[in-house]
Amino acid sequence: MSEWYYATASGQRHGPLPAAELRALAAAGTIGAHTLVWREGMAQWRPLHESAVELELPTLPPPLPPAAASRAPQPRPSGMSGCAIAALVGVAGVFVVAMLGILAAIALPAYQDYTLRAQATAAISQAQALQPQVTDFLAANGRCPTNEDTGFGEPASFAHGALGEVTFGEFEESDKCGLEAIISAPGKAKLDGHKIWLEYDAAGAGWQCTSEVEDKHLPVFCRG
Repeated sequence: MSEWYYATASGQRHGPLPAAELRALAAAGTIGAHTLVWREGMAQWRPLHESAVELELPTLPPPLPPAAASRAPQPRPSGMSGCAIAALVGVAGVFVVAMLGILAAIALPAYQDYTLRAQATAAISQAQALQPQVTDFLAANGRCPTNEDTGFGEPASFAHGALGEVTFGEFEESDKCGLEAIISAPGKAKLDGHKIWLEYDAAGAGWQCTSEVEDKHLPVFCRG
């Protein structure tokens, strides 16, 4: 009875084995149709399937040729496809753009209000710098100053910075001394040309500030 040998893919040789044991290895799947086998009398090692009849093995299919093996279905990689990833990126992009639009819609008006309030505050501060002239004249003369009085000048002579004209006198509605200042803010329709009123209450209330500008564009102490 012939003794058989077989070789693994790594080049290790096993045997000698009786034909019955070789058949058992083939049935268990330890060796396959392409496994190289040899027995005494064979000129060279041959694939197991070529000796299937001699070994009384079930018919074994020969190994696939290289071209066929390359066409064998390949397992699909796990995870999301490129299309799915692209779709998620697109959705994320739309979300980011939408969020930026919302933030811009909130931040831009708030910033515009801030700049207008800063300009209005600057105009009020310039007008307040003229308050001591009013109180000093009132204390010295017992009446409110006007632009015709010495040291005051024409309304337009006070135009500089954030101020346009300034008019001094007595407020008709309250009979209090004070001044009316016009804001100079070219290009800012919500401020330019609007009036600020500073009136002095000699009874102890001090100076009061009011304006025709919207409250949100005024400092807190000047809101009516």
